[in-house]
Amino acid sequence: MTEFWTRMAGRGPGEVIVGGTAVGPGSRVRLRPRSQADIFDLVLDGCEAIVESVEQSEDGSLHVAVTLAGDPGRDLGEARMPGHRFFYSAEEIEPLGEHDGRPAGGRILVAGIGNVFLGDDGFGVEVARHLADQPEIPGVDVVDFGIRGMDLAYALQRDYTAVIFVDAAPRGHAPGTLTVLEPEPPPDDDAPVAGHSMDPVSVLRLAARLGRLPALVRVVCCEPATVDEALFELSEPVRAMVGEAAGLVKALVMDMIAESAGPSSRDRLAQ
Repeated sequence: MTEFWTRMAGRGPGEVIVGGTAVGPGSRVRLRPRSQADIFDLVLDGCEAIVESVEQSEDGSLHVAVTLAGDPGRDLGEARMPGHRFFYSAEEIEPLGEHDGRPAGGRILVAGIGNVFLGDDGFGVEVARHLADQPEIPGVDVVDFGIRGMDLAYALQRDYTAVIFVDAAPRGHAPGTLTVLEPEPPPDDDAPVAGHSMDPVSVLRLAARLGRLPALVRVVCCEPATVDEALFELSEPVRAMVGEAAGLVKALVMDMIAESAGPSSRDRLAQ
């Protein structure tokens, strides 16, 4: 599957102009395939779709990647799974002048990770739950991934501009200390990656193998007091920082929206 996306997708512009209308991620279009030889072209002719990205193939051709507006498996298309995601040239789409509501800078994923059965290791999950109970942040998906590393890696195949991991990580500070990290891009090597591993580095390496990483990545870490087995609650110093961590995530979201809206913003494609 990685070979397929490497062949089909590459760095493309943020948008294309079709009939004088700017079309980019979130734009609603109607499909008008020029070829009627393929069964998909016959079935999809006239269907409404949502643009996920503008991508460039190896020969330099631009393609608009879309998912069908009425597809119950649209999330699979957003995760770059063939059969739910389709490529068309600019001449094969008709802009509808509508948008699906995502901000111009793209969506941001806030991923709470950790094991709630291991004491403070569940910090990221608790922060995600705290944020989910508050008013929705426009353009932001807050998800409790728990220990589902493979699901998170696949979620990063969607066209997210940025991701914020929230996790507990021992860094030698006092329990409850919050730290913001900007991890380096994962190395391009053949080292094995465990799909069940939930540390951000392993998830990023797996996401890179699958084909795509968001352009902006941050990790909000909390120093744990304990990660003992069968301890089902956070320690007092760590629990006291859940609200502050949620506020820190919101501040990072605002910074990332501003940064991703810049003209140089692009998704990093694994080569």
